[in-house]
Amino acid sequence: MIHAKDINEQSKWQELTPGCEIYEPATASMTITGEWRTMVPKWDATKCKQCLLCAPYCPDSSIPVVGGKRQDFDFDHCKGCGICYKVCPFQAISFGKEEK
Repeated sequence: MIHAKDINEQSKWQELTPGCEIYEPATASMTITGEWRTMVPKWDATKCKQCLLCAPYCPDSSIPVVGGKRQDFDFDHCKGCGICYKVCPFQAISFGKEEK
């Protein structure tokens, strides 16, 4: 049996714990899920009033808050849904095509 925290690129499927037995919390942070994003939010810190309305709306927890202040996006997990853009009352978040 292999625990979720020990899974990596070299793990064999035969070693994995069956899905019904995985019970470790917060394992999604170990998986980069923002790679397939086509739209991307951009944060303008000069317009941001630190109201933090965007953070609880983010379904991917991609808006880190440290010391009561919002930080730039966690693009490893942001899927580009645009919810943060829609809820920002200060237009501190713009939204456009991902340029790779």
